[in-house]
Amino acid sequence: MALSRNEIKEKLSDVMKMVLSDAQPDLSAIDESSRLVEDLGLNSVGVLYIVIAIEEFFGIEFEDVGFDDFKVIGDVVDYIEEHI
Repeated sequence: MALSRNEIKEKLSDVMKMVLSDAQPDLSAIDESSRLVEDLGLNSVGVLYIVIAIEEFFGIEFEDVGFDDFKVIGDVVDYIEEHI
């Protein structure tokens, strides 16, 4: 059964909370327009940790993508939605 976009966002938020714990700002307020670098303060290492967690959690692989391919949370949700 495919996940709805809302379910993907909720699960993504849960994954980010697990990976980032208290190192980042309040993640309960993130939405699809939240910027990964500017709003969430992620660097390439933070993104790497999140990518690994997303791959394991959603059972997908990020192929042929780079750090600059995802600017906002909505970009990540789009990618997950297309690949699950």
